[in-house]
Amino acid sequence: MIPSITFHPGSQREKPVFSILIPSWNNLAYLKCCVDSIRKNSVHYHQIIIHVNEGSDGTLDWVKSLQLDFSHSKENAGVCYGFNAPSTLVISEFIVLSDDDFYFAPGWDIALLEEVQKVGHNYFCISGTMIEHTLSRNSCALAPHDFGKTVQNFDEQKFLNGFDKIPFQDWSGSNWYPLVLHRNLWNLIGGLSTEFSPGMGSDPDMMMKLWHAGVRYYKGVSRARVYHFGSRTTARIIRNNANRQFLEKWNISISTLYKYYLKMGARFEGPSKEPEPDQNFRMRMLRDRFKKRVGLS
Repeated sequence: MIPSITFHPGSQREKPVFSILIPSWNNLAYLKCCVDSIRKNSVHYHQIIIHVNEGSDGTLDWVKSLQLDFSHSKENAGVCYGFNAPSTLVISEFIVLSDDDFYFAPGWDIALLEEVQKVGHNYFCISGTMIEHTLSRNSCALAPHDFGKTVQNFDEQKFLNGFDKIPFQDWSGSNWYPLVLHRNLWNLIGGLSTEFSPGMGSDPDMMMKLWHAGVRYYKGVSRARVYHFGSRTTARIIRNNANRQFLEKWNISISTLYKYYLKMGARFEGPSKEPEPDQNFRMRMLRDRFKKRVGLS
């Protein structure tokens, strides 16, 4: 059962460029760092909207003290409701989805806004680029670049001196946060699909919904950088079977979406195209259909 959610508009000083949605579940130290970095390192004014999951660690009182827009559930509602709920308070044209364990680097908003303005239409999905302290399978992240594994030992000055000196290129696929969408497009696809609650697989599902809505411009912007602590709040939840749910819904696997549709992590060379129906793609589709039929994930 999903707990009831309440909505609390704050006060805005001026018209924001982005409305930034940040779900947070008793993760106050990281949330403070995230919000502080947005306020210090943004060129433009942005609306910050928090979804407070529970908030028993002081998060609820802290958000109220800053007079931020927020939604609130007394228990953890998961990331899907955690983004959908605060999106009802959006007042800007563009929505940015963010984790609460990001530190936004200087100029992040200029880089994303310039990309948005270059597209010339609203059918886009554009991401910033994460810098992470530990190497992972995510080819879209810059790693390993250790500026601190926790917010408590974060070397902010070292990061500010070095974040823009790490070489990288714009990449294909988007999918990863921070992620910007036009508000009309977000509303068109209905935000994140709550059947994926508490949230595993909701991001690739959103990419597939965008694809079916006509989006082909999926771009990761190298200049728009955030440091990602990876605070692991997902370790506290019971995970849904994302791979199985995605396969049942779309008749393809998440890995097929990433490799053949989004070209995830490859150098960005323009809008995505329909997959080439070559032998490799046909074999992949046969594999996915077999996995669905026999109940594999």
